[in-house]
Amino acid sequence: MSASDFWVFGYGSLVWRPAFAFEERHPARVRGWRRRFWQGSVDHRGVPGAPGRVVTVLPDTRAECAGVVYRVAQAERAAVVAALDHREQGGYERVRVVARLGAGACETRAVEALMYTATPGNPNYLGPADLDAIARQVRSAHGPSGENVDYVLELAQALRDMDAVDEHVFALEQRLRSSAGRGAA
Repeated sequence: MSASDFWVFGYGSLVWRPAFAFEERHPARVRGWRRRFWQGSVDHRGVPGAPGRVVTVLPDTRAECAGVVYRVAQAERAAVVAALDHREQGGYERVRVVARLGAGACETRAVEALMYTATPGNPNYLGPADLDAIARQVRSAHGPSGENVDYVLELAQALRDMDAVDEHVFALEQRLRSSAGRGAA
C-alpha cells in the first residue's frame, strides 16, 4: 500500500453493487459509526412523494459499522468520485474515515477511505422511526433502481456473506420476510 492509494468504504448498496472499477475489495469496519435506514431515496429506491428508505451512517462512539473497502487505481480516481457523487447526490456528503480490514483480532491493516454519509440536515433525511413503520414504507417503495425491499434483502445477505452482524438491518429484514406475500425471497 502506498500513500497514493485511494480507498472507498461502502456500507449500503456499495457492499454488493459497487458499479465502479477497483483493484482490491476487502471486508472492513469503521469504528464510531452505526448504520440506520433513516435516509429517504427519491432517485433510486423511491420517487418524489413516495421515497424509499436506504441506509446512512451516524456518529456513535460505541458502534462499529461493517462494510466493504475498495482500492481504486489512481487513474480511475476522478471518474469514480464523480460517479459516486452522482450516485449519492440525494443528500450524502463525503467524509474521510479509517477502515480496518478484517475483524477483531484478525484485523490486518487500516486504511484511510472516502465514505458518504447522509446527515440530518439534508432534504431527504427521514430520521428515526419504529421498525414496523420503516418496513411498511420499504414494502411500498420502488424506484429506478428497483424495489426497496430488494435493497434491504441484498444488504442483509451481503452482510451475512461477510460474517458481519447488524441488528438493525437483520431486524428489518425479518419484518419484511415475515410479511404476507414476501415468503423467503
